[in-house]
Amino acid sequence: MKFEGFLHLNIRCAKEDLPAIEKFYGDVLGLKTGYRPNFQFGGIWLYDGDNPIIHVGARFPKGSLVKDKHSGSVDHIAWKASGAVDFRKRLKKLAIEFEEQNIENAGYQVFLYDPVGTKLEFNFLNEHVKDAVPLGTTAGANLR
Repeated sequence: MKFEGFLHLNIRCAKEDLPAIEKFYGDVLGLKTGYRPNFQFGGIWLYDGDNPIIHVGARFPKGSLVKDKHSGSVDHIAWKASGAVDFRKRLKKLAIEFEEQNIENAGYQVFLYDPVGTKLEFNFLNEHVKDAVPLGTTAGANLR
């Protein structure tokens, strides 16, 4: 087998969480809801252009997720990105809480959580954000 790339990530939630997830990923990443097969459970697929990169399945009962307490085996999802200054401004404008770190040879990184507690990491290699945290700063999200 040859690994040929990433297709999508899948997030599970309650039906009631779908509007908040759709808004979050639309506002933060510019993803749009698109075609999704008619599965036996509710959900949405969120697209980056023609690619449905986030699948959301409403398969949990209301109240079964605790956003502030990690209980799954996957710790976080990391994205390679560019445009750190604009991304940081967008998060501040949207009043989305985030943490930053700036690690030598790793670059500027942003950590935040989606509405159901999925930790997201955005890596901006070789980008400098002058009003961000200084080099050597580790985000609290990596200490928990």
